[in-house]
Amino acid sequence: MTDINSSPRSPLSVLNPSSGKPGVNPLFLREEELRQAIEMFFFAYRDFIGEPDEILAEKGLGRAHHRVIYFVGRYPGATVSSLLAILKITKQSLSRVLGQLLEEGYITQRQGTTDRRQRLLDLTEKGRALEAQLTAVQSKRVARAFREAGADAVEGFRKVMLGVMSDSEDRNRFETGRRRR
Repeated sequence: MTDINSSPRSPLSVLNPSSGKPGVNPLFLREEELRQAIEMFFFAYRDFIGEPDEILAEKGLGRAHHRVIYFVGRYPGATVSSLLAILKITKQSLSRVLGQLLEEGYITQRQGTTDRRQRLLDLTEKGRALEAQLTAVQSKRVARAFREAGADAVEGFRKVMLGVMSDSEDRNRFETGRRRR
């Protein structure tokens, strides 16, 4: 591992937020700082998903089910195609997970009103209860971290997460003032 004190500093090439063109960020980061950030993502994700994993395992469900339940709850009436776009998974993978959630009564499916080929998804009461339980444990963890970090750090976290996202459509979901569907 590189020693943080001997690692050379180098500017990171970033997109200038105002022009969208590559530029040089005045923040200089060492390789060790970047590696620590990557490692922190792994540990934070492990802990963020740990409690929900236990709840899901008791019900014979996993992380893929969690993601579907979360986003169907977040966007009631979502179409299967919009869910595929958000999750970036294959139709086959979604079909397997969605089939189980439909069969076990967590999600309902109905035809679209303007396009009868569309399948609109909603959580059932059972699905809403599970989504609320899973989100509550994660919200508690995130709220505690945000409170401890302070308002400036919350905004910094938001900027970092937006910078890590590679899809402009995903980033656009979080624009200031943008309303949820």
